[in-house]
Amino acid sequence: MAATQRDRLFDGLVHEVATKGYDNARVSDICQAAGVTRPAFYALFTGKEDAFLAAYRHGIAVVSQLMENAYREAGPTWPDAARAALRTLLEVLASVPAFARMALVEVDAAGPDARRERDALLTSFRRFFVDAGPGPALAEVGRDELVSTVVGGIYATVRGRVARGRAAELPQLLPVLTYAAMAPFLGTEAAIQATRPIRPDDGPSTTAPCAPTHPS
Repeated sequence: MAATQRDRLFDGLVHEVATKGYDNARVSDICQAAGVTRPAFYALFTGKEDAFLAAYRHGIAVVSQLMENAYREAGPTWPDAARAALRTLLEVLASVPAFARMALVEVDAAGPDARRERDALLTSFRRFFVDAGPGPALAEVGRDELVSTVVGGIYATVRGRVARGRAAELPQLLPVLTYAAMAPFLGTEAAIQATRPIRPDDGPSTTAPCAPTHPS
């Protein structure tokens, strides 16, 4: 029962935060959207921030696992694996635009703990570049800083599209993000070869495992 209420509260929180913004989403609104009482809410969470963090961690864990699976299954070459992980990220976020807004945009308003979670997420994405090429042979360009710059640029591009209410368009970013991810490590020509839009032979798209119960 508690797990069911928690899932419903996650859904209600995502909907309310995406619709009204973190600051304007009240616990009473979240409970009403979820069909859960305030006492039940406070039996699970200490408050709105605690509930936000729990929903964020849950959703991000799902997205990260789907990316990990895509990366592993698309190998063995790094360009194919990295492109598959990027495609999965874009398609999953596009399938749940309310969560995308909550996790990428409203996380900035949800307090320092939420922002630390966001920073930890970006750091975790570095694992998708472990198998990348050697990168530029310049002493002034450190690999760690280069990876951080690439990850940050991809995140900023995706966040910007979501912030403008255009999450459904995220899969269209696959070519440019693929190029941006690969050119610093493989060079221009190899990055161009790896860069292409989604084709029928790429297989079906990946969506979030749970369809939203509220309109986004």
